[in-house]
Amino acid sequence: MQIEFVDFVAGARNAQGLVVVIDVFRAFTTACYCLDAGAEKIIAVGDSEQALNYRYQLNQCVLLGERFGRKLPGFDFGNSPSEIAGQSLQGKTVIHTTHAGTQGLVNAVGADEVLTGAFVNARATANYILAREPERVTLVRMGLNADTRSDEDWFYADYLAAILNGDAVDDATVYQKLKASPFSARFFDETQPWSPAADFECCLAFNTFDFVLKARRLDDQACELLRV
Repeated sequence: MQIEFVDFVAGARNAQGLVVVIDVFRAFTTACYCLDAGAEKIIAVGDSEQALNYRYQLNQCVLLGERFGRKLPGFDFGNSPSEIAGQSLQGKTVIHTTHAGTQGLVNAVGADEVLTGAFVNARATANYILAREPERVTLVRMGLNADTRSDEDWFYADYLAAILNGDAVDDATVYQKLKASPFSARFFDETQPWSPAADFECCLAFNTFDFVLKARRLDDQACELLRV
């Protein structure tokens, strides 16, 4: 198995083989919590206006969206896993658009298969990949705002690659490094209430979920996330 590391939207666009689009803070952590809260379906959308339009196309629709970490106008929720953890989304279709993660999904046009990457289901994702035995795995680190290297996505890529290579990983060490990372500071900054401290804990709840999120393309700007 050949493992390649690429970054941002350009990396997603050129990614080959089985592709894992990584967004730990917070898109694909939030997506997992949505399914755990009972969501029937998640549609990941690149364009925020298209996401809004789904409200008029679908019944039982809930809109989650952010740009630069803040909830988008007209949306029901931002991109907060701790907020979603307290909701009942039973029977709802979640429309989810974010600054980084969903952009990677819709741009991974050359992939054989696309999965999401977050610590909350990392081992399930690794086990799925190992069972598939792909020749090539591409790990797409989306980073901060899809244009800046950020510790959480780089640490996750190394963590997943280690598991795939049969190497040991230490959840506690990763947790402590990320707690001290400047890329986690937003969660402990009272002037940024849209990034609550509880979100950090949700994002670092290693292997809480035993399912994988796989993207099925709907059109150029949308993918359905399937629980497998």
